[in-house]
Amino acid sequence: MTLLVIGGTGTLGRQIVRKALEEGFQVKCLVRNRTKATFLKELGAKLVYGDLSLPETLPLCFKEISAVIDVSTTRSDDVNTLKEIDLNGKLALIKIAQLAGIKRFIFFSILNAEKYPDIPIMKMKKEVEESLKISGIPYTIFKVAGFYQAIINQYAIPILDKQPIWVTKESVPISYIDTQDVASICLKSLLNKRTENETFFLGGPKAWVSKNIIEICENLSGQKAQLKLIPISFLKFARKISRFFEWSLKITERLAFIEILEEKEFCSNSQKLYEIFDLNIDDFLKLENYLEEYFERMLNTLKDLKYEQTFKQRDLKV
Repeated sequence: MTLLVIGGTGTLGRQIVRKALEEGFQVKCLVRNRTKATFLKELGAKLVYGDLSLPETLPLCFKEISAVIDVSTTRSDDVNTLKEIDLNGKLALIKIAQLAGIKRFIFFSILNAEKYPDIPIMKMKKEVEESLKISGIPYTIFKVAGFYQAIINQYAIPILDKQPIWVTKESVPISYIDTQDVASICLKSLLNKRTENETFFLGGPKAWVSKNIIEICENLSGQKAQLKLIPISFLKFARKISRFFEWSLKITERLAFIEILEEKEFCSNSQKLYEIFDLNIDDFLKLENYLEEYFERMLNTLKDLKYEQTFKQRDLKV
């Protein structure tokens, strides 16, 4: 089976490409910039040029393709760019997949996207989901709440660098998951007929609030986090004010995500996933273990750097 991966250079995409190659799949990666995707070629994937903002570049990418895995999301504050790529580009992708007779289309969406039509990326994800469902293409949709990898930039690195972490008094439990676990399940779904035309929530074994994550990071790093409290009421006020100014439209879009902070929890029932894939909680990497491995690696690296600097300073004095 030959796969076309959209978003192979991303955090999750690269794990899917690596895992697919290890399991014997032929993999093609749609890329705009071959230089930035060189590491995918070194892994064994074939790079094919394609740009979601230029639908005419897409048809040739589907040559000899059996399945599509779309894990891409534009990192842009420009709503027009988002619409061009994350909506129009994805809809064009689905139409071409129809014509190409693709046997499976796997799409990664965001949990509860249908509940937040005021958040552009959420609205677009939902529209793509609906388009895929009526396309006639055998599909599998995975909805994700968050990845362990995002926690590193949000909490771990600021603590190590002694930088402030901005938090709100309200903290919604989020079911994060490791990208390697996601990649494994994604590829298994290609070979499981029961996953055809189904939607699954992909989350880890436990939902976490920011307070508990910060405590783990503090214990593992041996450093105290510098917390800065910001009220949700202030964020709401800032969002309302920013709507009146053209220059602040990008800020408004970011502040739209404050709605999620008022959720009771940002997770869902995974029972259907466990049953179809014959999984249990112990099959997933726990966040505690992920962070423990990260901090052990980083602290050892910092020790080595400090050791080298000490000897360099001694050499200079001599």
